[in-house]
Amino acid sequence: MTTATGSKPPTGNPLPGDGALVTLLRAPWTPQAWLSTANVVTGFLIALIAWTVIYSLTFTVALLAVTLVFAVPFLALTFSFARLFTSWQRGRLEAFTGAELEPIHRTTVEGGWLGRLWADTRSSGTWRQVGYHLLSGITSSIAFAVVAGFWVGGVLLATIALYAWSLPEKSILADYTGNPAALAALTVLGLIMFFAAPWVAGLASQLDTALGTALLAPSRSEELARKVVTLSASRAEVIDAADSERRRIERDLHDGTQQRLVSLAMNLGLARTTMTDVPDHAKQAIEQAHEEAKTALQELRDVVRGLHPAVLDDLGLDAALSGIAARSPVPVRLLAELPHRPPRTVETVAYFVVSEALANVAKHAEASRVDVVVEETSDGTLRIIVSDDGRGGADPANGTGLRGLKQRVGSVDGTMTIDSPAGGPTLLVVELPCAL
Repeated sequence: MTTATGSKPPTGNPLPGDGALVTLLRAPWTPQAWLSTANVVTGFLIALIAWTVIYSLTFTVALLAVTLVFAVPFLALTFSFARLFTSWQRGRLEAFTGAELEPIHRTTVEGGWLGRLWADTRSSGTWRQVGYHLLSGITSSIAFAVVAGFWVGGVLLATIALYAWSLPEKSILADYTGNPAALAALTVLGLIMFFAAPWVAGLASQLDTALGTALLAPSRSEELARKVVTLSASRAEVIDAADSERRRIERDLHDGTQQRLVSLAMNLGLARTTMTDVPDHAKQAIEQAHEEAKTALQELRDVVRGLHPAVLDDLGLDAALSGIAARSPVPVRLLAELPHRPPRTVETVAYFVVSEALANVAKHAEASRVDVVVEETSDGTLRIIVSDDGRGGADPANGTGLRGLKQRVGSVDGTMTIDSPAGGPTLLVVELPCAL
């Protein structure tokens, strides 16, 4: 037995165009329509006040520009009111449109209010805010007139048939009141304007938001500059944290593990000298353990010194470099001229630059002497020059030592150049900015 099936007519599905028609009819009654309208109206009111104040102040500044002294207070007032009205406009856009405009960052300067005024005068963000308030006085007035015209004009024309009889004879619409076709046309025009008003208000609100985003938010270059400052501060914090961690490890090894090894070596040395009546194999084991303890102690001291030398904190870079030079297997002539002690991070980088450079000379250069010059330049830069008379051929691309050294220098925005032709000599120049 088979069952015949047939197609059923669709039920409840809207006809083509029904969705757009319903949306159009509902548009004047939606919250979004009133939010957009309120945004335009509020923007017009704020812009009217801002334009009046900013225009008056800028006009006064222009008149007094030749005197300069009298123009300065009015210029400061202009910038202050511009920031105030900007906060109003930013709050309005966020409340009615949800647009979150990031405030324009003001550079922190010294020198009191004159220093801040000079910084504001040079800031493009300040002038963009002033320009916005001068421009929005015009654009907001046009937007308000158009949106209000659609709403009010739409209502008045859509209901003209109800009050056409009461229009005075001199009214511009009086000629149409006795013509039913004209009244019907005006009514239709009013309905079109009324139902189109939400779309006009939405478009005006979008254009207003775009103008505010372009002039009241940081520009791309300002945003990148701010990010660079933020990243530089974050990097400095990371470097300081890493340096503090190295100091902590050095302290723990020096005060804990190293002291235990010292005690172990002393006990084994005492046992080695006092236990003379033990069998030979036991005596050899004690002697071997004593030598291994002393070797481990020396290696641990080298590790601790490599992490962070205590003399660098206690006596500074000059004394720490003197210690490196004294331990170098290659004779070193050191000249350090440091009228001011560099920042701790720069000191650490400089110490490891010289330490790594001398280690590379001892391992690879086959040099008979090394000259090290550490000086502070007139612009506050710490310059390190390491030269040797070895066989040359040093290239950061051929080994991890120089490459790691360059990365360490770059971590504090320093520069490193190396000139090492085959056959020598080798010249290494590192410059570290002391203003971190």
